[in-house]
Amino acid sequence: MKPAIAYIRVSTQRQGKSGLGLEAQQAAIARFAEAEGFKIVETFTEVQSGKDDDKRRPQLKAALGAAAKAKAPVIVAKLDRLSRDVAFIAGLMKHKVRFIVSELGPDVDPFMLHVYAAVAEKERAMISERTKAALASAKDRGQKLGGLREHGRQEKEAAVERAKELVPHFEELEGESARAIARALNERNVKTPTGKPWSAVTVLRAKTRLAKG
Repeated sequence: MKPAIAYIRVSTQRQGKSGLGLEAQQAAIARFAEAEGFKIVETFTEVQSGKDDDKRRPQLKAALGAAAKAKAPVIVAKLDRLSRDVAFIAGLMKHKVRFIVSELGPDVDPFMLHVYAAVAEKERAMISERTKAALASAKDRGQKLGGLREHGRQEKEAAVERAKELVPHFEELEGESARAIARALNERNVKTPTGKPWSAVTVLRAKTRLAKG
C-alpha cells in the first residue's frame, strides 16, 4: 500500500475537546485511504483557526515535514481543513508536497485545488457583499433589519429542506468523491436544489447545508 500522511483540523478548543469534527474527518480519510490503496502512517491533528498562517499551524508544518520525508501525500477530508484562503493554499504548494482532498478525489491536481479554493472564496465574498448591500438598501427604505434577517433565515431553511431530499442519494454514495457523486446524480437525472446539473462544488455545498442543518 502507498504511504500517506493525514492532517485533521478543527477551529475551536471546544470542538477539539469534544471530538466534534475530528471523528468525521478521521472517518472520511480512513474510507478514502482504504478505497484508494493508501496506508496512513502518521496523523497530525490541529486545533487552530483556518485564518491563521502556517507559522501558527505547527501540526500542519509537521505534517509537511513527515510527508516530505516519507515521499508521501498529505490527505485531508475537505479543502477548508487546509484553509479557506487561496493565497495560503498557493503557499502550501511551494512545499512540493502533494495534497489530496478526499472529498474531491485522488486525481485533482494543484491547479484544480486553486480553482476550488478560488470559487469558495469568491462565493463567500459575494454573499458578504450581497448581505451588506441588502441591509443598506433596507435601511434606506426605513425597513426594519430584523425582518430582512428573518427573510434570509427562511430562505436558508428552505435550502436545507431541499438538500435533505438528497440524503438517500448521499447515503448510498457515501465514500465516493464529490466529483463521482456529481456524476452519479447527473446520470440519475437528479437536479440540484436550484434545478441545475451537479458539479463537485455543488455537491460539497449541499453536504455543507446538511451538516449545518
